Amino acid sequence: MKSIKKIFTFMACALLMLACDDLNTVPEGGSVTTDQDKAIGEAIPSRVSAKLSGMYNIIAQQYCVYGSATGRHDDFGYPAITLSQDLNGPDMTCVDDGYNWFTVSSDYTDRSETFANPYMRYGVFYKQIQMANSIIASIDPETDNPTLKAYLAQAKATLAFDYLSLVPYYQFKYKGHEDELSVPLIGGDGDPANNPRKTVREVYKYIMDNINEAIEGLKDYKRTSKAEIDQNVAYGIRARANLYMENWEDAAADAEKALAGYTPASREEISKPAFIDIKDHNWMWGLIIGPEKITAAYPSWPAKLSSFSGDSYTAAVGCYKRINKILFDLIPASDARKGWWVDDKLKTANLESVTWDGKSGNDIPPLVIDGVKVAFLPYTNVKFGQYGGPGSTVNAGDWCLMRVEEMILIQAEALAMSGKDGKTVLESFVKTYRDPSYTCPASSGESFQNEVWKQRRIELWGEGFAMSDIMRLGKNMVRVVAGKESNIPLNFQFNLAADDEWLLLRFPQQETNSNPAVKQNSGGTEPKEGDGANLRDGITN
Repeated sequence: MKSIKKIFTFMACALLMLACDDLNTVPEGGSVTTDQDKAIGEAIPSRVSAKLSGMYNIIAQQYCVYGSATGRHDDFGYPAITLSQDLNGPDMTCVDDGYNWFTVSSDYTDRSETFANPYMRYGVFYKQIQMANSIIASIDPETDNPTLKAYLAQAKATLAFDYLSLVPYYQFKYKGHEDELSVPLIGGDGDPANNPRKTVREVYKYIMDNINEAIEGLKDYKRTSKAEIDQNVAYGIRARANLYMENWEDAAADAEKALAGYTPASREEISKPAFIDIKDHNWMWGLIIGPEKITAAYPSWPAKLSSFSGDSYTAAVGCYKRINKILFDLIPASDARKGWWVDDKLKTANLESVTWDGKSGNDIPPLVIDGVKVAFLPYTNVKFGQYGGPGSTVNAGDWCLMRVEEMILIQAEALAMSGKDGKTVLESFVKTYRDPSYTCPASSGESFQNEVWKQRRIELWGEGFAMSDIMRLGKNMVRVVAGKESNIPLNFQFNLAADDEWLLLRFPQQETNSNPAVKQNSGGTEPKEGDGANLRDGITN
């Protein structure tokens, strides 16, 4: 392993772009016209099927954006984006040293338009968008072929997912900012070199138009793998969109439809390292990342997030991803999820059945294996397991894109915010599947929404929802509270106000150079230790 540099200048970025696809072009047609491509698609659906597999796989690839020649160990597709988003947030932390490829997210220097991190967070989705557009262009929208209709619907649902994964980070929450600039839409006959940002309202309309068509097109579709989008997943994507738009009744209804046929993971199932297998019954949609896709150990999510890899940045040099002590202290001892992290004495009940190098249970956290593992730090996560078991050097592992528990929390919040009984939904879920002693303490709409947010912060920790929730709720980003002990490195000890423009991601310089019509986000000041000390979020204070 090697130490890394934070600063990624535009000159270096420009050189690296030689290994990357242009993110601003419309789908390539080569010498085949759109009409010819559609005719081929009708005659040979397998040709479109291959494109569809490529569309799903692209965001699971190592070196997804920059290519293998660059050797960037933070370039591993969608899981890398989720790490960036959670490390921007208040509840995940990591050491501040040269082995941490995601320091820029924790200290918020990732708002520089010449850094690699924001380019990847932009490029991952636009690469998939480009592939989805290519599939859509190759299928006659009037086709009667049920297979092609399902492929078309999946591509449209993917567009909705991708834009929904971008829009919360480039502009503030939907309500009150509908006419502010968001992200550009690509595809069609527009000029990619003159493609300005659309408003938040326009982007959400595009999202909803596509997901509505997808839901209709997937009505009778039976997928062959959870790596594909079916109608349940499409309803789940629309539930997220309606949640972000505060269309509460629609969000609740969509979440309920998405949940059909699914049950949450039990207390027993989550009381051990897990979250690596798409076959888990509570997973609705995910990325299949088997050993055949892992050609190098370090550009992978287990090397950065799992605490059990035998060849990683986590265990080998102590770059463990840990929960903020402030949130950890809010989790009752009766809640099975508290075992997803070791405590201040490096203890957790979730390791009882785990063995590593002849040690088991709570002998694992302090275990030291020369060149392989250093002792866990307090509040290190054991939520995410390891393919092949602890010590395995194969950093494979499926990645969850949607699970039933998220839909239940959407349903509970949306019901309550529409004046209906969300409290029963929340209490039933937590009492049955997480904490039998749980009673919802909320007595008002706002306090209930805060309670659901707290449950989301616990339940979905490490899965990429930290900042999208902060942005959609218009909350302060609070990592430190006066009078409460912190395990956050000093350089990351600051809070940001809900309206601080530094929260908005910047468009990478590669985009603004090739598409000058994109107006750059600006405003705010790079935070430093101690900033925002008096800010509160309604949860951690």
